[in-house]
Amino acid sequence: MDVQASSLFKDFEALRFEALGPGSRATPMNGEVQQDFGQALKMALENVNSLQQDASTLRTRFDMGDRSINLSDVMIAGQKSSIAFEATVQVRNKVVEAYKTIMNMPV
Repeated sequence: MDVQASSLFKDFEALRFEALGPGSRATPMNGEVQQDFGQALKMALENVNSLQQDASTLRTRFDMGDRSINLSDVMIAGQKSSIAFEATVQVRNKVVEAYKTIMNMPV
């Protein structure tokens, strides 16, 4: 997994453990929902990582003189990976913001 995607995943995991609290035995009411969200999150991060690796591979092949790769293909792949990563960062920021809002609510 890419370093940036790995960092995002670690941030999400840290928030999850912080939400559970130290020594908490709290479990979700429906275990499938947590597993599905975790799987969806993992798949999304793997997709972003895959797009970044594809863009890097295309860029390297173009730089090495591979005539089967067009500059437009390289630029499009780079933009796809950039947009996917920025979207992932924005989602992470919204999740962190929502978490902080919930944690600051009076009980």
